[in-house]
Amino acid sequence: MPLTDKQIQNAKPGQRPVKANRKDKKSPPLGDGITKGQTAGDKTGATKENPKFIATKKPYKMSDSGGLYLEVDPSGGKYWRFKYRFAGKEKRISLGVYDDVSLAEAREERGECRKQLAKGIDPGVHRKAQKAARTSGAANSFEVIAREWLKHFIDPKSESHRKRVYARFENDIFPYLGSRPIADITAPELLEVIRKIENRGAGDTAHRTLGSCGQVFRHGVGSGRCERDITSDLRGQLKPVEEQHFAAVTTPAEIGGILRAIDSYRGTLVVRSAFRIAPLVFVRPGELRTAKWKDIDLDDEQWTMKISKRDDSKPRRNDVDEYLIVPLPRQAMEILRTVHALTGDDVYVFPGARDRNRPMSENAILTAMRRMGIPKDEMCGHGFRATARTILRQDLHIREDLIEHELGHQVIDANGRAYNRATFLAERQLMMQVWADYLDKLKSQKVIPMMKPKPITDLKAIMVPGYM
Repeated sequence: MPLTDKQIQNAKPGQRPVKANRKDKKSPPLGDGITKGQTAGDKTGATKENPKFIATKKPYKMSDSGGLYLEVDPSGGKYWRFKYRFAGKEKRISLGVYDDVSLAEAREERGECRKQLAKGIDPGVHRKAQKAARTSGAANSFEVIAREWLKHFIDPKSESHRKRVYARFENDIFPYLGSRPIADITAPELLEVIRKIENRGAGDTAHRTLGSCGQVFRHGVGSGRCERDITSDLRGQLKPVEEQHFAAVTTPAEIGGILRAIDSYRGTLVVRSAFRIAPLVFVRPGELRTAKWKDIDLDDEQWTMKISKRDDSKPRRNDVDEYLIVPLPRQAMEILRTVHALTGDDVYVFPGARDRNRPMSENAILTAMRRMGIPKDEMCGHGFRATARTILRQDLHIREDLIEHELGHQVIDANGRAYNRATFLAERQLMMQVWADYLDKLKSQKVIPMMKPKPITDLKAIMVPGYM
């Protein structure tokens, strides 16, 4: 007779149920506490209506039907088993633990196994094949391959860049596609996940994340775990992102107002000093906040700075392009000598407020700007670079190659040779002093007349070289 839920619930580990004794009272096998000549009914007093139990130290079975039975272990476990014959051999497989797997679910699993047998499939072999496929799929999952790529290509990058890329994968990709075998992911599936990013208004992040996913797929192709980069099928599927430049003021009057606001800032000496020196040297915010005293020569008035951002699309010579010598004008030196009295024994010129062994927060200057009422669409920490680039060229008429050198950009001449960033040091020292003096005049609200261009009469000045 098929089992019932009540029978299963009443099954007691170490106590085998005994049905009522039949009229012939045949002697049961010896064991389980039954002596010779006794019947089960004699031992337990069991009747058909009131079954009893016999103590046992062995697992016992409670049969259902169709090869399904429940095995009750003396330790307390109740296990579903399916017994079948395949190729003349008797076999069995586990279908789960009661009550994680209910009676109805166990019967459903048994039905699937019997269907496989009808098709000539061994359920046990089929299950092992599925497990092997899952194990292989886990080893070749998108997350496993993505983390390999992150380790090799992103970990060596700057801390801020590394955090951004990791966050994109961990927040927006892994929860949806991380466990999937990379070879099974389709272009529409990936697009659906990327569009979740786009739909929340982060269009630029969506494009960057899709590009990173493409690099992961190409890493998978190179390691033989997928056949192609499916992101190539998604070109044009995302909305184009309008190029956005860092907010920056570019007129003398606006710059003067910003400089006066900086001088009025009443924050800590460390933040105030970093804030004041930022427009003078116009390096990247990350380069400024991580400046180290060992790289600054207070006697020669120079800062040998490691470039934090490099353009990988251009040819590079590491000995030339890894470092930039920043000449420090008199005004910058005054600020550095003042802050040196406070942080000179620390590693960083501008250490953090809570941990002096770490640089100050990357949002310190930005937060200071907002407290002073400078809106985010007017100026940001990176904007000082655009300000300097514009004014030096447009109003002070400084040579463009000198400005590009000072910005840490790679300068290549007409013959394709990259200039060393340590070159033109004397010229750049003069340029930086001219720039600092110019900012002082703007801050003092002195009128600075615009420099009028000289009349040009020579056509060579406007013609393509070689045509005259």
